[in-house]
Amino acid sequence: MLESKFQEKLIREIELRFPGAIVLKNDSSYIQGFPDLIVLYKTHWAVLEVKNDRHADHQPNQDYYVGLTDSMSFGRFVFPENKKEVLYDLQRAFEA
Repeated sequence: MLESKFQEKLIREIELRFPGAIVLKNDSSYIQGFPDLIVLYKTHWAVLEVKNDRHADHQPNQDYYVGLTDSMSFGRFVFPENKKEVLYDLQRAFEA
């Protein structure tokens, strides 16, 4: 599956799972390596770096920004193989 198609489906699933959530797509040319999506929900936020599979290459700085945002709130790499786990973790974080 193309990354763009997976990302599109993921955004729809997040919006269904978290009514009222705002999902923002980041401009990859603004901060090199910053994750693809920001999810705003009630008083919480998360960032997600979308990959089309578990073995997809990481661009420079992606690991840094996912780790940094995870230490601040919630940051993850998400791909079809771990989508259910990431969405479960995201739900737990948003309920905290």
